[in-house]
Amino acid sequence: MYDVRRSDARGHADHGWLDSRHTFSFADYHDPAHMGFRALRVINEDRVAPGRGFGRHPHRDMEILTYVVSGAVQHADSMGNRAVVRPGEIQRMTAGTGVTHSEVNPSPAEDLHLLQIWIEPDRRGYDPGYEQVRYADRDRNGRLVQLAAREPQSGAVRIHQDVSLWTAALERGARVVHDLAPGRHGWLQVVEGTVEVAGHRLSAGDGLAVSDETNVAIAGIEPAEILLFDLA
Repeated sequence: MYDVRRSDARGHADHGWLDSRHTFSFADYHDPAHMGFRALRVINEDRVAPGRGFGRHPHRDMEILTYVVSGAVQHADSMGNRAVVRPGEIQRMTAGTGVTHSEVNPSPAEDLHLLQIWIEPDRRGYDPGYEQVRYADRDRNGRLVQLAAREPQSGAVRIHQDVSLWTAALERGARVVHDLAPGRHGWLQVVEGTVEVAGHRLSAGDGLAVSDETNVAIAGIEPAEILLFDLA
């Protein structure tokens, strides 16, 4: 079973310095039909103006992943972490019992384009934590590369939930297949380009929920960048 979530159906907030698209209900955007998918709670696609960003604010009991498409994000948190996250890197912050952080576009000229992903942890009360790894040195052209998992492969970050996150870059005509074990579900998020899955043509910003299928077969129609979640 496949359920398409079109880009233009997402929630939208334009704050001038921030243009944000919400795949699932978030902040002032509330849609009872789109509260999340399995443990996946938030996919926000944000475009942040130069020199602007999110001031220090709190989180609790959430696994927060930051995936930069272009530009860079400057991160600071109450655990003492200071870092810049760029394309080709994945950042994980476990909010756990409570953390505050800020995220700012440090460039004076270039927009920041990123996806922020929230995953509900398997229990409340984890100690806050931070991890950042670079995956760009692994070849994701025409193949799936793991970014995050409960039991991560080398070069992926660890999250406290039975979810794995993968990325791939697909040229026109390239194809990747991800097997889904019985009872597992998939969510495909198209970051850039155009792909096709089971006759569904999907472009940048589109999402696809997959249930009761044995695999997810993704074909590149135009050069594309994708994220794929494997969820319990």
